[in-house]
Parts: sequence; structure tokens; C-alpha cells
Amino acid sequence: MELPKQYVDLPLKKNVLALFIIQLRPKQWTKNLLVFAALLFSLKYANFYMFSKAIVAFFLFCFVSGCVYILNDFVDREADRKHPEKKYRPMASGVLNPYIAILFGVVLLAFSLIVAYYFNPLFSLVLCIYFTLNVAYSFRLKHIVILDIMIIASGFVFRAIGGGLVINVPLTPWFLLCTMLLALFLAISKRRHELYLLENSRGKHRKVLEQYSSQLLNQLNSIVTTATIISYALFTFTSGHTIYLMWTIPLVIYGIFRYLYLIHMKDKGGSPEKVLLEDKHILLTVLLYGISVAGILFFLE
Repeated sequence: MELPKQYVDLPLKKNVLALFIIQLRPKQWTKNLLVFAALLFSLKYANFYMFSKAIVAFFLFCFVSGCVYILNDFVDREADRKHPEKKYRPMASGVLNPYIAILFGVVLLAFSLIVAYYFNPLFSLVLCIYFTLNVAYSFRLKHIVILDIMIIASGFVFRAIGGGLVINVPLTPWFLLCTMLLALFLAISKRRHELYLLENSRGKHRKVLEQYSSQLLNQLNSIVTTATIISYALFTFTSGHTIYLMWTIPLVIYGIFRYLYLIHMKDKGGSPEKVLLEDKHILLTVLLYGISVAGILFFLE
């Protein structure tokens, strides 16, 4: 079989290594930046050791999430061949042996859990639960309507919890609730984009899509969007930090509204990490939010 176009330029001797890296989906590692959330809200008291631990935690989540992607692609490789975009993935396209990819994933997972245990046993447990839940998702839970998007969203919450555990910083319930709601927003948007992209053949790629409609997903997004904004506003007042965090509320509202615009007017939203990197408005909003939070907590708290 010929290599798909994105693999053609890879040096032959480096094809396997390059395919392993591609299989880990580094473009999706932006999701794991949530690991730094606890560090951001503790910036005033942070030190070099906390920064280094957070960086290690970020890469461990990248590796473990990569192992999940390996398993997902292994299980879905036949269905992915019918998808207009996913058919170019290494296993679906046939350029990477699925069983070699699984072996690589097992080794990488074991390495990640051992390193995580060295930093914090509870962090290792979080990674283990995260991986186990996603395995259950790959084999069964992805076929259960509503529960499937909740499992996707829970992955973001585990990232936030893991980031707090590795630097020994407690996370408030409001922060975790905001994370869960925002993650639900992204997961619902992802399903809506899949409905639009696959149209009449949606059930052939993902059976659970037959249980959704654009109207239902729009209604769910309306509920989650409202709850997210209200929860974040309450978080800024009850987080235990300075009340001036409320100045970041407009950035959160604009970011959510911009994403809704991209979903409904540009038919995007299937890949949050792609939207983050490609839409200048979203990227600038995220950067301004991070800078604003850091500045407020460092200088005004």
C-alpha cells in the first residue's frame, strides 16, 4: 500500500519512529495544557521545582493519552477507513502494523505510570484511572448516548486533578466544575461536527451518532454554556484568591461565544486543539486569559 500523502516525505529509515510519533497525535497535546491550570492559579507561590514537576506531568499525560489514541485507533481502524479524515491515520491507512503499535503503547504506558508513581502515587493512580476509563470508552461506553460525551469530558477533569496532585496544590470544587462544564461543551461540539461531517453515513462510522440530532446537541450546548459562565463567575468570587479575578470573566465569555460562532457559522469544532491553533481569535483569547490570571494573582493578590 502506498503511503498517505502526509507520510511520503518521511525518510525511509525513520518511517517507523515517525509513525509512532504521529500515532501519539502530538497535535492533540494542547489538551494536556490543562495540567498547568493548578500551577497558573498558584503562580505567586510557585518555584522551579513545581514548574519542573508540572512539565513532567504534562508529558506523562501526553504519553498516556497517546496510549489511549493507540488503543482507539486499533479498535476503530476499520471504521476509520470510512471516515473522510481519519482514514489517513497510520493504522487505518495500513502503513503501521496495528500489533506493533499496541506493543509500543504497552511499553510507553508502563514507563509513564512508573515515573508518575515516583513523583506522587496518587498522580499515578489518576493516570491509571484515566487510561482505564478510556479503555472502557473504546470498547463499550462510546456506544452509550450521553455517557459517551461525559466520558470524553471527564478526561479534562483528570488532567486538572493530576496537575494539582503533582505540585501538591488543592483544587476547589468550583474550579473542577468549571473544567467539567467546559469539557462537556467541547465534547458536545465535537459530536455536532461529526454529525455535520458524516451526514447520512454517520452510523457507519460511529453508531452512537444515530442517537443524536443537531437539535439535541444544540440544546445541550445551550445548557452547558450557561452553566459554564455562571460557574466561572462564582469561581472568581469564591476561589479564595483576589476578587479581581472577575476581570477575566469577559475573556471567558468571548472565548465561548467565539467557539459557538465557529460551530454554527463555520461548521468547525470537531478538533478543539485544531481550532485553538488555527483560529487567531481563540488563540489570542487563551493567551490573554493566561496572562491576565497570572498578572492579577501575582500583582493584585
